[in-house]
Amino acid sequence: MSRREELLDQVTDYVLEHGLIGLTLRPVAAAIGTSDRMLLYHFESRDDLVTAVVTRSNDRAVASIRALEPADGVRAGVNELWRRYQIEPLHSCLDVYVQAAATRLIGVEPYLSAVRAANERWYAGLCDYFVACGAPHGAVRRVVTLVDSSLFGFHLDLATDRPEELAQGVDDLAAAAEALAGA
Repeated sequence: MSRREELLDQVTDYVLEHGLIGLTLRPVAAAIGTSDRMLLYHFESRDDLVTAVVTRSNDRAVASIRALEPADGVRAGVNELWRRYQIEPLHSCLDVYVQAAATRLIGVEPYLSAVRAANERWYAGLCDYFVACGAPHGAVRRVVTLVDSSLFGFHLDLATDRPEELAQGVDDLAAAAEALAGA
């Protein structure tokens, strides 16, 4: 593994633990045992580093989705995915994405292109998961669009609502996704 990749993994671990908002080079460099100049040597700019961290975090989330065992049906798949959203590594990876969106990073370059590519990998991982759970190829894109957007909303609600209170809404979503898959 190259030194850049090692640093990227360390910074990503730091961001997953401490968050993306307010990230500055000196404190993160000190926390991982390097200098801000070394980070700039390997990443050119803070924007380049943040883009790489958001991408690496997304890649970890996709790997987590790809490692899921298929559930017995689309409804069970949605409920299992929601359960995974609430635990590591998905919980922190999704938080990084939300923080990037909240700070308006992902809608402009240099972030936009990297995030679009990362989103395509995320979407493909979800499509593969739901096909494995029984969604037909012809309906899986509609199922994933519904589920992905909705679960992100539920994920945001975790900050103020109790997971057990959200579970019924998620199961209602799961029933709708199952019906859509069968349509």
